[in-house]
This record gives sequence, C-alpha cells and structure tokens, in this order.
Amino acid sequence: MNVSPTPTMLRSLSAEHRQQLMRVAREVSIPQGTRLFEEGARADRFWIIRTGSIELDMRVPGRRAAVIECLGHNELVGWSWLFAPHVWHLGAEATTPIRAYEFDAEAVRSMCRDNPALGSDVSQWVGQILAHRLRSARTRLLDLYAPYGAGSSI
Repeated sequence: MNVSPTPTMLRSLSAEHRQQLMRVAREVSIPQGTRLFEEGARADRFWIIRTGSIELDMRVPGRRAAVIECLGHNELVGWSWLFAPHVWHLGAEATTPIRAYEFDAEAVRSMCRDNPALGSDVSQWVGQILAHRLRSARTRLLDLYAPYGAGSSI
C-alpha cells in the first residue's frame, strides 16, 4: 500500500499563512504520560509537535483503547477544534516528553473567519490530515480486529 506523508503545516500553508498562525502560537512542554485530550471533551486548542511523540487512540467497547497513530516532529495534534461541535473524536497521550507549539482554537477560527484565504488554506490542510487519519484508523482497526487483518483477502 502506498502511503503518502502526513500533510504538515510547512508543506500545506503559504509562508504568509504560516507566519500569521505562528503569531498566536505559544511554546509548551508536556511531560511523558500526559493525556492531552479525551474523546468527547471540548476541543479548544491544538498543537504542532517540535520534539517527542504522541499516540492517538480510540475507545473500543470491551477492550483497551486502540492506538490509531503515533505522531511526531512537525505533525498536527488535533483537528476536532476546527469543525463543529468542537469535541475530540480521539484521545491523545504523550509517549515521550513533548515540546510543541500550542494554538488557541477560538483565536485561529477567528483569524480564519477574518481572512478567507487563510481559512481556506487551514481547512484544506486540516482536511487532508483528517482524511489521512481516517485511513490510518481504518487500517489499524482492521489489523487489530478483522479475521484476516487489513492486508489479506478471504
């Protein structure tokens, strides 16, 4: 299966739009083992990882949470902040100490409303990431729970 790289802010947004977003970013450090968010909670921020790794997970009834994807350098953590009703669809946990840029979701949504070109670019970028993560989640769940995994046919 040919897997394209995860769309990053650097590859997806113009230099001007990256600069606009970075004006509202703040640098944060997150200890290993910290839960960044839980499914169903309010999505009020997002992060771009500078160093470290974060696992995205999904609750599976009757089983422990399934790890859907591991995120690292330059990757976006969180997309639910962009789309109503602004609640997390997955959970996330720092598997190593993290250094990241943190963004206030309402501030970025406001910037996107005020600048339609920025809003379009951000929506395209996050939409590409969402599509990538849905494919990853499907593949991972098939690998974990389907009789023959994602790579085999009956």
